[in-house]
Amino acid sequence: MAPSERIPGSWGIDPVPDRLRVLGTLDTGLLWGNLGVSLLVIVAGAALVPALSLPHALFAILLGCVIGNVMLGVAGAIGADARVPGMVLMRAPLGRRGSYLPTGINVLQGLGWSVFELLIIATAAAALSGELFGFRAQWLWTLIFGAIALVLALLGPIGFVRRFVRRVAIWAVPFALAYLTWWALDGANLGALWDAPGEGGLSVWQGADIVVAITVSWVPLAADYTRFSTSGRAGGVGSGVGYFVPDVWLLTLGVVLVLSRDLSDPAALPAAVVAAGFAAILALFALLVTETDEAFANIYSASVSLQNLAPRAPQALLIAAVTAVATLGALVIDLVSYQSFLLLLGSVFVPLFAVLLADWLVAGRNYSAPDIFDAPAWRPGLIAAWLAGFALYQWLYPAGPSWWVDAVSELNPPNWGGGATVPSFVASFAVALMVASMTRQREEAMVTP
Repeated sequence: MAPSERIPGSWGIDPVPDRLRVLGTLDTGLLWGNLGVSLLVIVAGAALVPALSLPHALFAILLGCVIGNVMLGVAGAIGADARVPGMVLMRAPLGRRGSYLPTGINVLQGLGWSVFELLIIATAAAALSGELFGFRAQWLWTLIFGAIALVLALLGPIGFVRRFVRRVAIWAVPFALAYLTWWALDGANLGALWDAPGEGGLSVWQGADIVVAITVSWVPLAADYTRFSTSGRAGGVGSGVGYFVPDVWLLTLGVVLVLSRDLSDPAALPAAVVAAGFAAILALFALLVTETDEAFANIYSASVSLQNLAPRAPQALLIAAVTAVATLGALVIDLVSYQSFLLLLGSVFVPLFAVLLADWLVAGRNYSAPDIFDAPAWRPGLIAAWLAGFALYQWLYPAGPSWWVDAVSELNPPNWGGGATVPSFVASFAVALMVASMTRQREEAMVTP
């Protein structure tokens, strides 16, 4: 019996057998609900104000969460139906070698998110230890939580849900969120905050782009977890609804914290919470415990994505290597350019999802094993559809390193403020739908006697 058959958490790129499809709608929802609870989501909400007024920021959050979580839910359903990891799934629309393009990007985003998560966790832990024991030792906390993330990643999705979410997170998360919400609202003049105008520089649609980006970054990872769901419905509803609730809650919390307590710096949030007293310390500790799962998820998905490139590589070895790189990164990198990072991810993964959805629909809303593992090496038409959406997104809303933004600015992008998510999705979806339909018709004609 192969190791992957003995240890569900280490299952590789082959379709998950029925006996391991054990996560129902509730378990899948708990998994994604837990993944949605993160200090970095609060930071993303903080990026919306004071540029937007409170009513406009809330509308941008609702709009972005609906769009982003519909994408996440559909991606989760496709993954549950196909029963393979997200980057292996991309072989169907892009080709076997074509899938290497998003795989490389997804590995980099997994590493980036892991670094961000370990940074924010270690910063919060250092604030706690500084308040309680008089020493910060952020480097030590980085190593400790890196080790915890390694252990969780080795458990895999099934073990993570059964041993961590059901036993620990299900109690810690509600307490942490309830206290932080009370703390954010305590003493705030909501009437005055509601009536205060925004300072400008960001439209509602552009704000929604930021919100969509933090959700859509999970889209290429969704199948890594929903392949263990009992059905497409469990994978879709569990991921889309499960992530939607904390997504809206924490983004709104980030907006309120900036307006009521002037906390827009992610590094300042843990120290401010700690200074609020013993109950706040308990709440921050509970949030720290549950925050570790985001690092787990990104480390696990980066490792599983690497298996699309090297299927025979031991998953445990890849997890250890990714954890080591992420921990080292958290020790030497500062938390900067977070908003640009989010928008850059959105420009990549929104059109990528559009291509996946279009091809899946043309395939009859079902990917068989031959569709994935016997796909041609390249499907250049659908790769072009993805790149077209990326180019349109960047032209409408340039994001990324300064040299890239400066280069795109030379192309005279329009200053229309309508956001880039919907146009880039529609463009890639339309092109991909046309190309996929023509490709399927040609393939059917070739096999018809």
